[in-house]
Amino acid sequence: MIFLIPLCFFPGSWWLVCSLLFFISFFLFFSFPYFFCWGSLGYFFGCDLISYGLIFLSLWICVLMVLASESVFRFYYFPGFFLFVIIFLVSMLYCTFSSVSLLSFYIFFESSLIPTLFLILGWGYQPERVQAGIYLLFYTLLASLPLLVGILFVYDYLCSLCLFLLYGACLPSGVLFYVCMIFAFLVSMPMFMVHLWLPSAHVEAPVSGSMILAGVLLKLGGYGLVRVFPLLFKFGFAFSFIWISLSLVGGFFVSLFCLRQTDLKSLIAYSSVAHMGMVIGGLMTFGYWGVCSSYVLMIAHGLCSSGLFCLSNISYERFGSRSLLVNSGLINLMPSMAMWWFLLSACNMAAPPSLNLLGEIGLLSSLVSWSWSLMFVLVLLSFFSAAYTLYLYSYSQHGSVYSGLYTCSLGYVREFLLLFLHWFPLNIIVLSVDVAVFCV
Repeated sequence: MIFLIPLCFFPGSWWLVCSLLFFISFFLFFSFPYFFCWGSLGYFFGCDLISYGLIFLSLWICVLMVLASESVFRFYYFPGFFLFVIIFLVSMLYCTFSSVSLLSFYIFFESSLIPTLFLILGWGYQPERVQAGIYLLFYTLLASLPLLVGILFVYDYLCSLCLFLLYGACLPSGVLFYVCMIFAFLVSMPMFMVHLWLPSAHVEAPVSGSMILAGVLLKLGGYGLVRVFPLLFKFGFAFSFIWISLSLVGGFFVSLFCLRQTDLKSLIAYSSVAHMGMVIGGLMTFGYWGVCSSYVLMIAHGLCSSGLFCLSNISYERFGSRSLLVNSGLINLMPSMAMWWFLLSACNMAAPPSLNLLGEIGLLSSLVSWSWSLMFVLVLLSFFSAAYTLYLYSYSQHGSVYSGLYTCSLGYVREFLLLFLHWFPLNIIVLSVDVAVFCV
């Protein structure tokens, strides 16, 4: 991917870079690893099935980011630098997911925030994007400093940071070490009560920033938790009830917040917090079924939420507003786009045959088997997740058309292709989801 960087600055190379990224994605897809342990190992990088799925998701979302941000190219809003930031970002994500050392994972994990911050500050919409960028930076960096201390402690005790050598390692565990190792990932996901950076970052970010935030960067936290779990079994079992209770009850409260939102992007951002609450709950059960289902839901949520942000941007480009009061009656103006609103909203509420359904069913069964008392919270969480998705669809598609609109396009081929490339993998991966059962 590094060879694409000089091409970024050639005039008129936008679609060439987009096509080459598509080619790299398909090449990666057809080089799928049929092994269930680490492979392609070097001194610093390697790959297993967990990292492979997230690497492919990162590359796919970055291709769609270029496709969605055609207005940057059309209005010549620094398109060369924009492409450079995206290629740098996907390179950092590739290195993060393929790191076999905890220290290199930490370095690339933090480095992926820099291009995201550039996207928000450089191509954001409102002056408040500076405040949103500071929120993002301070929340994630301050939470990550204890993680660095924990990694150095692991190296001091074991004299190694290789991920596949940490399994079965015996560490003098303590509460402080446990919190240091997981807190950065809980903030990154984000967990309820440390989620305040996410809605502001989404609202101020351009469509590309929202897509990569929801699609991949939230998954860095879940991936990090899976990687450090071998070090945390003792205290993980002792304190898991705290994180499970907090994430599920928090997901329920966030679902109620969604029903009060009038901003399209804010509603979709809060729905990400609710979905990630279920993922945290599944991971903290420390069960095989819970971890596999969390992985499936992370992949599904990455595609679904990214598609919803694309739809909100399509409306924003025509109406100049993200308010549900303005974006109403869209089925009268853009009937073809209403079908995509319906399909992606159905996926968001885990309707069959989407990948979300499989992930949520697995998480429900794993959490209920962990404790029957969670059934009541899960019923409320599932019900209100469907409620705010129906609220999003019905308020945006039905009702009276905004009277201030003079004319608008029904939709371009590029936009329909963009939405199809979100929806199709989301519903076709179900046919080969048995791979996820063997990936953990």
